[in-house]
Amino acid sequence: MTTDRKDFDIKTESRGAHWIAWVTRGASDKPLDSVILVGQTRDEAESRACTWADKLAADPMLIRS
Repeated sequence: MTTDRKDFDIKTESRGAHWIAWVTRGASDKPLDSVILVGQTRDEAESRACTWADKLAADPMLIRS
């Protein structure tokens, strides 16, 4: 199974005093494998989600669903 980084999208949302970000795949807006990443800023949360998406693309065995 080959997974390309561009197969994933990053979504962000403000939650109180912090931001959350998650990786999606396909038409779904739900977090892939229910993984939510938190940051103090939108950029921080988005950066963490991008790092996670890169790891998923490099090792598709990490994807459980």
